[in-house]
This record gives sequence, structure tokens and C-alpha cells, in this order.
Amino acid sequence: RLVFFLVSPKKITTSSPQVSLSRSFALSNTFAPTSTMATDQIRQMVNFILQEAHEKANEIRVKTEHDFNLEKQTLVHEAKLAIQEEFSKKEKDREIQERIARSTEIGTCRAKKMKLRDELLQTLLSEAGSKCAVVARGQNYPQLLQKLIVQGLIKIEENSVTIFCRGEDVKTVESILPKAIEEYVEIIERESSVKLTPDVKLNTVRSKDLTGPTHGGIMLTALDGKIVCDNTMASRLSLVYQELLPSIRAILFPEEQ
Repeated sequence: RLVFFLVSPKKITTSSPQVSLSRSFALSNTFAPTSTMATDQIRQMVNFILQEAHEKANEIRVKTEHDFNLEKQTLVHEAKLAIQEEFSKKEKDREIQERIARSTEIGTCRAKKMKLRDELLQTLLSEAGSKCAVVARGQNYPQLLQKLIVQGLIKIEENSVTIFCRGEDVKTVESILPKAIEEYVEIIERESSVKLTPDVKLNTVRSKDLTGPTHGGIMLTALDGKIVCDNTMASRLSLVYQELLPSIRAILFPEEQ
């Protein structure tokens, strides 16, 4: 605190030179300490203000550095979290893409495997059809046709029946048809004690003869084609193939078991 001392100078009279000099010396001695004290106090004030300013500036600097470091840590932490999140997302995307690619590759391999197996089974079926065609050219083929006709008549259960066959089998069917009808009537009479007189005739329109890979055999129709009994070699082969397909797969592809 700055204290000012007010000194009221006494009235100076001009009595004599010695008295004036002595009084001037006394006044100078009186003001000298007061001026020194004021200077010291001002210096102390200045030093105090400077010290306070330095302390305040240091406090501001420390707080600023603390806030800066805190903000920097926050930003760095947020950036790390963002990078980790982005990395995790990319890692998940990569895993998903790998799974999709793996699944696609497995699906492609399975499809190729199934295609090769199906081709193998179709080759097997085609070779079996070739064997059936050999049977159709054998000596026992007429007896086989007779059995097929009898079986078809029993299955179709109609009195008026039309039989269709291949063009090359027409003569053979004509020769064995009476015997087939006779055998059919005997079987029905023996099983049910009913004697039938079926009207069984061979197709006379050559354009309607069986064509394609039938491998032989016959087809019976009744009620103007509304009832059909396919008893061709190809049809019977397909039926046997479907029934034995699980066993065939087990033999050809045992790793599936």
C-alpha cells in the first residue's frame, strides 16, 4: 500500500542568510527520507504486480497446456476408436467376403460334382438301355413280349384294349397275341372264376407305331387313349432305375454314406 506523507512547509521569513540556509538544510533533510520510502513502496508495488502477473501468466500457461493435453488425448482416443472401428468393420467385411467366396466355391464344386455324377448315372442308364436293345434282338424276345402283353392286360383291367409296338415288332406281336390273350383269360378265370372275352387288337395305323428309344416292348391303351399302360423296355428300365437308385449311388459313391 502506497502511503503519501503531506508536509506543510512552515512560513519562511527572510530574517537572515544563516537562518535561511539552516532552515533549507532542515527541509531537505525532512523530504529526503519521505521520497526514498515512496520510491521503495512504488518499487515493491511494481515487483508485486510483476510477480502476480508472472504467476497469473504461469497459471494460464499451465491451464492452457493441461487443456491442450486433455483435448489432444481426447482427439487421439477418438481417432484410435475410429480407426479400430474402421479396422473391425473392414475385418468383418473381409471375413464375410471370404465366407461368400468359400461358399460360392463349395457350391460350384458341389454343382460340378453332382453334374459329373448325373452324367455317370445317365451313362449307366444308357448302357443298360443298350443291353435291353440286345435282349430285343434275342431268341427269347417273343416270349418276353407275350409276358408283357399279359401283364399289361391284367394291369389295365379293361375289356377293349389296343396294343402298340414298334414297326419291326408287328409280325412278332401278331404271332404271339392269341397265346397272350388265352393266357390272360386263364389267369383271370383261375383267380376270380370269371371267364372273360377280351377285345384285344393290334394297332393297324403304322404311323402310330412306337418310335424313339423304347428298346422294345409294347404299350396298351383303352377308352380311346384315356388309359395307358406303358410296358416298353425303356419304361420298365426307368422304373427299375428309380427303385434301385439309392443302391446304385451307394455302390458308385460310397463316400456319401
